[in-house]
Amino acid sequence: MKSIEIKRVYENKLADGTYRILVDRLWPRGIKKIDLYLDEWDKAIAPTPLLRKWFNHEAEHFNEFEILYRKELVDKKDALNRLRVIAQKNSLTLLYGAKDTKINHAIILKKVLMEPL
Repeated sequence: MKSIEIKRVYENKLADGTYRILVDRLWPRGIKKIDLYLDEWDKAIAPTPLLRKWFNHEAEHFNEFEILYRKELVDKKDALNRLRVIAQKNSLTLLYGAKDTKINHAIILKKVLMEPL
């Protein structure tokens, strides 16, 4: 595997030589689609709306959120494997829009992708 990075979309709008995937279900507020360089937008890999709303980016929910999101990802093995294949060929950047850089779903998604099969 080359590398998997996570970057907040608001600070990283331009091409950077990696394969860039927006991993949010919703388009980031205040960013025009023409202003953001990405190779794809994978809404399906993001947490479900119900889980995202419950989490609400509250630090006290993060540990349970990780458990629940990992359970959702169990049903997305094909999507995860596709991302792993991309990461083997290119450096992969997971783009997210959350304000908090320490508690967000992209951190969990990266961990899952890095785990041995």
